[in-house]
Amino acid sequence: MADSDDDPPDEFGLIAELFAPLAAGCPGALGLTDDAAFLAAEPGFDTVATMDAMVAGVHFLSDDPPDLIARKLLRVNLSDLAAKGARPAFVMLAAAFPYGTAKLWLRAFADGLKQDLDHYGVVLIGGDTVSTPGPLTLTLTALGRVVAGRGLLRSGARPGDEIWVSGSIGDGALGLRAIRGELVGLGEAHGGVLADRYRLPRPRTGLGPRLIGLASAAMDVSDGLVQDLGHICRASSVTAEIHAPLVPLSTA
Repeated sequence: MADSDDDPPDEFGLIAELFAPLAAGCPGALGLTDDAAFLAAEPGFDTVATMDAMVAGVHFLSDDPPDLIARKLLRVNLSDLAAKGARPAFVMLAAAFPYGTAKLWLRAFADGLKQDLDHYGVVLIGGDTVSTPGPLTLTLTALGRVVAGRGLLRSGARPGDEIWVSGSIGDGALGLRAIRGELVGLGEAHGGVLADRYRLPRPRTGLGPRLIGLASAAMDVSDGLVQDLGHICRASSVTAEIHAPLVPLSTA
């Protein structure tokens, strides 16, 4: 008797069927059949590591499409690497799936993850999966590479530096409000644009490495411009002045 797509798979079956194929691009991942992956050091480069966790109902909506949840999880980590000037290479996934999660949902999650892994040239090399009473909790560790000693830090800002951002500010927060129907009078097209920005952030993987030698400090804007700029200021022992009319906002 064949398993139904509604039946939750066991942990090892889940890894073998859905996630092991995502490790095919890295021989050191050993097809996710071992307890660890083996990565060769690249002379002249630093390895940059970052990790973000997402919890249903906190960082994404519980009824968001599973493929978009997976892609968002990857992208928020790649955004951190980009802000360090690093090119992404590998990721590790730890997932606590609620009891009874259907295989159809898990397959869509894995398909979404594969889509963006392929798009950004990144390989899954390991991780862990467990069952939980809830909520869905996902953690991704991303590894990238940057020329040794050239990575961008929060602590490098200097008096007289200009403040630049690479996109419009506040779209993600507005997107969540749009999804919840809290923006009265917002047209369907504009609402869709904002919702897309909430569900699928755009990591600046191409821009980040090009900022090395140009930017003195950098970080991704995940908690809002004022708060994240404050992190840079504290780490760099400087203050900042923002001219509000110059802050780029969404055309939506």
